[in-house]
Amino acid sequence: MNKNGPILIIEDDLEDHEIFILTFRKINILNKLIFFRDGDEAMEYLDKNRDINPFLILSDINLPKLSGFELRDQIYNNSELALRCIPYLFFTTSSSQRDVINAYSKSVQGFFVKPTSIAGWEDVLESIIKYWTHCMAPDIE
Repeated sequence: MNKNGPILIIEDDLEDHEIFILTFRKINILNKLIFFRDGDEAMEYLDKNRDINPFLILSDINLPKLSGFELRDQIYNNSELALRCIPYLFFTTSSSQRDVINAYSKSVQGFFVKPTSIAGWEDVLESIIKYWTHCMAPDIE
């Protein structure tokens, strides 16, 4: 896990892109943010940029083309990507227990429901970043 690497955000809602940008700026996170509107774009990026080791992936579940669950499956089943130890977290509007169970059955490292306020976004995203900044992972860089 590259703690200085980019944060990949897979989200099809452009308004949420703006909220991510504003929130990360406000909580003073300096990692580069790279946005994808669907899972296919994110998977293509990961395949083509093998020299880039992201800090973490924040993914919506309901995406066009390749869903967040399908993307997680592809990353998890790709031995090269799996070795990069990129934390994969869902950050979504869904709070159904079916989705939570499905997510953890796919070995995601977190499931977060998007808060309804900017202060909530700040609190949740700051907690996520603090946790993963302190978390140890194999050093494969």
